[in-house]
Amino acid sequence: MKILLAEDTQDLNRNITTILKTQDYDVDNVFDGEEACEHINTDSYDCIILDIMMPKKDGISVLKEIRARHIVTPVLLLTAKAEIDDRVDGLDAGADDYLAKPFAVKELLARVRALMRRQSVGADEEISMGNVLLTPSTQSLSARSSVRLSNKEFELMSVLLLNQDVELSTEQLLDRVWKGEGDANEDTAWLYISYLKRKLDMIGADISISGEKGGSFKVCK
Repeated sequence: MKILLAEDTQDLNRNITTILKTQDYDVDNVFDGEEACEHINTDSYDCIILDIMMPKKDGISVLKEIRARHIVTPVLLLTAKAEIDDRVDGLDAGADDYLAKPFAVKELLARVRALMRRQSVGADEEISMGNVLLTPSTQSLSARSSVRLSNKEFELMSVLLLNQDVELSTEQLLDRVWKGEGDANEDTAWLYISYLKRKLDMIGADISISGEKGGSFKVCK
């Protein structure tokens, strides 16, 4: 599972990254809010951990920006502040959980696991089309090269590949992949379609995803 960690304190960032990797999480770590937004613009994650007090762009601003774009990835906020107002501001902005520093490693891992439980993977056998192979055990998409997918990317690609050459409406994709998650809408579906389009290009796939925002989509050669 893929995690984005945004924490500006270098030692803490490195320590958290190491701890998460020992638990077999795939981690991208950045040191300010602008870097976090750049990563979120080009990739998808199963969980995002944001420090509130960061340079260039604070965690609350990053959170508001991604929620405004209808990105529903679970977000855990970290902060050195423990005042009630900070917690309220973070939760009101769309955070799923909140952890005040200093914190125990076991508590951090427990919070991450709890957020991950809402993510589910939708297939257990390899699926192929053209030169593309989708592998559940590694959540990877392979052709001339290979790339790791987030849970939602994997679920969406599974649905598309299991319905090869069948047009699926945005509403159908939302129902099958996001299963009624309240904040997910056509912008959410289009964002993840865009992620997958980019990754298919990246791996040299001979298939593509056709369709326009708000309409129907299918994979085709």
